[in-house]
Amino acid sequence: MGAISLSGNWSVMKAINPIYVYRFLTEYPEGFWLLGGVFLCTTGAEALYSDMGHVGRANIRFSWIYVKITLIFSYAGQTAWLVAHAGEHLNPNRNPFYSIVPDQILPFGIFIATLATIIASQALITGSFTLIGEAMRLNFWMRQKVVYPTDFKGQIYIPQVNWLLMAGCIGVVLYFQESKYMEAAFGLAVTLTMLMSTVLISVYLRMRRVPMALVVFITAVFLTIEISFLVANLVKFHEGGWISILIGSILIAIMFLWYKGRELRRKLARYEPLAPFVETLRDLSNDKSLPQYATHLIYLTASNTPNRIESETIFSVLQKTPKRADVYWFVHVETDDEPFTMNYKVDCLEKEEAYFVTFKLGFRIEPRVNYFFELVLEEMQKSKEVEITSRHPTLQKYDVPGDFRFVLMRSFLSYENDLPLVQNIIMRTYYFLRRFSIREDAAYGLDASNVEIENIPIVVATPKDVKLVREL
Repeated sequence: MGAISLSGNWSVMKAINPIYVYRFLTEYPEGFWLLGGVFLCTTGAEALYSDMGHVGRANIRFSWIYVKITLIFSYAGQTAWLVAHAGEHLNPNRNPFYSIVPDQILPFGIFIATLATIIASQALITGSFTLIGEAMRLNFWMRQKVVYPTDFKGQIYIPQVNWLLMAGCIGVVLYFQESKYMEAAFGLAVTLTMLMSTVLISVYLRMRRVPMALVVFITAVFLTIEISFLVANLVKFHEGGWISILIGSILIAIMFLWYKGRELRRKLARYEPLAPFVETLRDLSNDKSLPQYATHLIYLTASNTPNRIESETIFSVLQKTPKRADVYWFVHVETDDEPFTMNYKVDCLEKEEAYFVTFKLGFRIEPRVNYFFELVLEEMQKSKEVEITSRHPTLQKYDVPGDFRFVLMRSFLSYENDLPLVQNIIMRTYYFLRRFSIREDAAYGLDASNVEIENIPIVVATPKDVKLVREL
């Protein structure tokens, strides 16, 4: 459509020459502030990069050439139409884009434009999934359920984020009513995105040891252009740009508080050598004076080595109601970069007393640890490495299989804390946000019937100078 409209006046293609931009900005006092009005002409194609993890780098590179050419023809065609109708009163309900489309195929043009909007929205939606997925890997976001619809790890779907985007879209539409009022919010958001991308590119170039002079030159060129657009767009801050700042600030606050809270929580994690603990487990297993807690007692652990275990686990087994079991298991789950990996490794800590199992599962494999553990038990019984029958004399007589119970740790902020104001806000926000995270039993595919969740109090800072006086 742009090319057809352009055929009547090819002279407008001279606008590609950057000298006209320079003259426009220097010879006309209001030229600079009009940058905020024309800024959206420079946006849209960045949505391509949102899909890089989903469709690959090569597709983006070749698509860019096509998109660039078609955008130039489209805008140039609209410009030619405006020049041809200079001095006329235009229909306020019909913009130049639809004006260059012949009336006979206008419905088809509207259909194509609607389809393009859906495709661009889909690119940004999938981009949001990618960003949240990376944020979870970097511990900047709560753990969410992630679905892998294909065999490529970069292609993901996060249901909770999808619902959040839907609520955000409905809210924005209800507030702005018409798309033309969204220009300020959208323009400011894209400008800030460009600035962040430039900063990240400069960091990347330094990491690749590119000469400092070249890094400064490239960064300065982009920053000059982008800061100019930013200043011009800030004029529209009160028209709706504040919404972009508000949403961005909320997301930054959530990510910061979650990261700092998780960091404080991780600093409190203590690991103990596992070897001395195994001897205690053997004695505990053979202590008939204690009631039996389970035949097979399984603890999920973040430790990726059989040489150490969390102190919380030792506390759970020995001090928080001693748990006697025939066999103790410590299970660690790793996610592989391949889609369908299903491997496991067993380290024998004490024959028929304690084992450390490591599952290595592909990113497309749902971690049904409950079922996988049963398969491991069956294989180990066939190889006579472990006996799954209960050791209770009566049950053993009739070959009744023993039960198995999973124990999960879930921490909470203890009332014994006397935290400074900032730490108090961080930790309370962290535990509030964790409510929206997927539960450990659901994340690992455990059945509720054989799962015990233990609440572990976390003490970050104990009260000091507490003077408790005993009365006589």
